Amino acid sequence: MAIKKVAVWFLVFALLSIGVAVPAFAMPNYSYNYSFWKDPESAPIAELEVKQFYGSDLGIGEFNDPQDVFVDKQNFIYIADTGNNRIVRFDEHGEQVRVFDSFDNGGKQETFNKPYGIHVSDSGDLFVADTQNNRIVRLTQKGTLVSILGPPKSTIIPEDFKYLPLKVAVDKTGRIYVVAQGAYEGIMDLDEQGSFKGYVGTNKVYPNPVDLLWKRLFSTKAQASQMELYLPIEFSNIDLDENGFIYAVNKEFFSEEPIKRINPGGADILRRVGNFKPAGDQHVANFDDSWAFVDVVSEGNGIYSGLDSTHKRIFTYDRDGNLLYQFGGTGKQADEFQKPTAIAMLGDRMLVVDGGINRLILFEPTRYGASIKKAAVAISNGKSEEATEAWKEALKLNGNFEIAYVGMGKAMMKEGNYEQALDYFKEGNNRKFYSQAFKEYRSDYLWNHFGTIMIVLILSIAVVVTGNIIWKKRKQAVHYTEVGIYKAPFHTLLHPFKGFWELKYENKGRMKIALFILLMLFITMILKKKYAGFIVNENYPLAFNSIDELKTIILPFLLFCVANWSLTTLMDGEGKFKEIIMATGYALLPLVIIFLPQILFSNVITSEEKAFYYLLDSIAYLWFLYLLFVGIMTVHQYSAGKTILTLFLTAVAMMVIIFIALLFFNLLSQMYLFIESLYREILVRF
Repeated sequence: MAIKKVAVWFLVFALLSIGVAVPAFAMPNYSYNYSFWKDPESAPIAELEVKQFYGSDLGIGEFNDPQDVFVDKQNFIYIADTGNNRIVRFDEHGEQVRVFDSFDNGGKQETFNKPYGIHVSDSGDLFVADTQNNRIVRLTQKGTLVSILGPPKSTIIPEDFKYLPLKVAVDKTGRIYVVAQGAYEGIMDLDEQGSFKGYVGTNKVYPNPVDLLWKRLFSTKAQASQMELYLPIEFSNIDLDENGFIYAVNKEFFSEEPIKRINPGGADILRRVGNFKPAGDQHVANFDDSWAFVDVVSEGNGIYSGLDSTHKRIFTYDRDGNLLYQFGGTGKQADEFQKPTAIAMLGDRMLVVDGGINRLILFEPTRYGASIKKAAVAISNGKSEEATEAWKEALKLNGNFEIAYVGMGKAMMKEGNYEQALDYFKEGNNRKFYSQAFKEYRSDYLWNHFGTIMIVLILSIAVVVTGNIIWKKRKQAVHYTEVGIYKAPFHTLLHPFKGFWELKYENKGRMKIALFILLMLFITMILKKKYAGFIVNENYPLAFNSIDELKTIILPFLLFCVANWSLTTLMDGEGKFKEIIMATGYALLPLVIIFLPQILFSNVITSEEKAFYYLLDSIAYLWFLYLLFVGIMTVHQYSAGKTILTLFLTAVAMMVIIFIALLFFNLLSQMYLFIESLYREILVRF
């Protein structure tokens, strides 16, 4: 009868464990930011369109597939009008228009051929990436040719390399950086005369280990030569910040690090200490919906923005890699894009080239966006009071903005208000700064309540010592103490061989006690996930579900008992199904005993002390495994080696049972769908 009951419960829990299909995540159309849990949360609009520039409005005819935009020191705007083979310059009002479409080269009039990139140096000279003419052209503001930098020469450049410069940037020293098509080794570094100095910032290659092993060990030379080459990913665009560091983006789809900040030595020094890496959207609609960054711009003070051409969105980050906001989207409205190709900064405003509609759009920060940038700049410059006011303004407009809570927490911590800082850091889901604030708060609390704490501690020690003396005197008077039914589980903790022997042969085990321990573990795990300290608790509160605990505790327990009983009946095991349940249940007791005080302990530790928390985890699980091993060995009367083999085969049997159950429920699902479709067909026909 007991076996039938357990089988019924096993079927119920198996049904509960079957997941429900969840629809693919779709990107929202509204403005949003991401929470610590990577969920998009609605946010106010951070940038608004204030002006659009069309070629026809400038009196030069429509733009044709523009690919780049640049703003010089005098706030003149330059467009690489690629399809029209020209560079167009105008001011922020759409006036003082000038077109660079040809130049004199030693008495010969030459033109551009699909110029993809434009940069203006501090001296005012134009550097044009004349892509299809395989050269960089340097002109003065009057259009006079200064120099032509043709394909660079070097022994490390492949002989068959076709030089197609796409983007160009020049630093304050005259050093020229070129992004060229097919330059997998990195960004090309040239001097003022165009002499090749080397590559900067090569992207790393992560080949498939299986393919690499097959290629090296099992493929012939002919087969290996035909296999895919593992080449680094090309860069797609670059920009220089005020310190001369290179911001670069690569073309790799699904890249975890699409944006880099490269120092003169070629090392990526971009800070990525936010809740997630600066890589655009944290979710996509489906696996085929990739992302690819085509441009990046430095806004100063560590703030930078990246342009994702796939989702047509612009993502703005602070110096630590925290997402400040995003804007854009697919469409034909003023604040949407069809084919965004480049971005640039005009003061604190942003210019976006939309090659799909052949226009240039000027965006301006809203009150919300301006307050965020003001706070980020103030933090960069060490102005905490100014940052605090800006964060307060941002929180008035967006109560879900976690970065603002972190900023407020830092301000409170600087003022010495650690208790309020803890609340802000918790709202901002920042465990690093929460730990720092809690360390200071705990230190102050202990100092202010030292007398009370010492009195309580001394009294507690006195009570324990007195109780121990009384217990020892009582123990000396009694020569033998019988372990009762309800004490047996605790006796088994320290004397497992004797305890499990008495469970089997002296009838001291009880099914209701084993199931009660299982119930207590279920409750304990719920308490642990819900009330463990913020430092160690990274469970998503909105996703918490008691059914999940049933699936991760009750179901594996029943599954283990069924699998072990089924297996040991074929391996001369002496344990009954009831005894297996009791032994497994009693073995779970260390988890309950350790986890309950561990929950309290987790609320008074800092990040540096987390190791002790996880040490308790390890002790609990090792103690449980040891008791389970002894229990199974005792109830079945196996040797140690046979017990190890049995536990291994039990794990295999559990996986087989799960596979069969999934197969069965899948078959039921298919039958249900067939009957439903048949029923609908009958309704349609009759």
